[in-house]
Amino acid sequence: MIETPFQIYLVGGAVRDQLLNLPVQDRDWVIVGATPQALLSLGYQQVGKDFPVFLHPQSKEEYALARTERKSGQGYTGFICDFSADITLEQDLIRRDLTINAMAQDLQGNLYDPYHGADDLKQRILRHVSPAFVEDPLRVLRVARFAARYHHLGFTIEPETLQLMQTLTEQGELQHLTAERVWAETEKSLNEKILKSILKPCVRLAPLPYYSLN
Repeated sequence: MIETPFQIYLVGGAVRDQLLNLPVQDRDWVIVGATPQALLSLGYQQVGKDFPVFLHPQSKEEYALARTERKSGQGYTGFICDFSADITLEQDLIRRDLTINAMAQDLQGNLYDPYHGADDLKQRILRHVSPAFVEDPLRVLRVARFAARYHHLGFTIEPETLQLMQTLTEQGELQHLTAERVWAETEKSLNEKILKSILKPCVRLAPLPYYSLN
């Protein structure tokens, strides 16, 4: 791995699945204390002109600059991002959907868990990280998918989180999701062969929006 003056952390699903002793499918990384120019000078390739995600020059894995997000409109794309070099790891992790996805691990294997995701893993709870959960309606589908994926392990959605999902649905926020993005989440469920169990949390949130994919 390239030597850098920044702090690099494995984040999200890879950390979660390691702690669950499950196979890690993809590894995502967060870099704290860097700028786009610094990464480009080291040979990283930027993915998209306006988004702080880069491909590692050797592994081709995704490395994202630590960032904050501020709601600026409706739907899952209405956000203003700040990815300046002074954004902390804790600030980056708090914007994530669930506590079990808001953990990080440094290159020495040390766990960073400011929002107690490891405890929720042990208790088999899907819990939102912060009230900002309601700023992204796509999270309704993501949480339903996680509930289905880990149903066999006994995971349940925490009641307050379920209420926030209900609020997003009742306010019509899901109507602002594109059919393509809804299908992308649904396709992940199909690939995991969990469609039957994903319907269980969704039916509690009726009426979900109808999308024509034709």
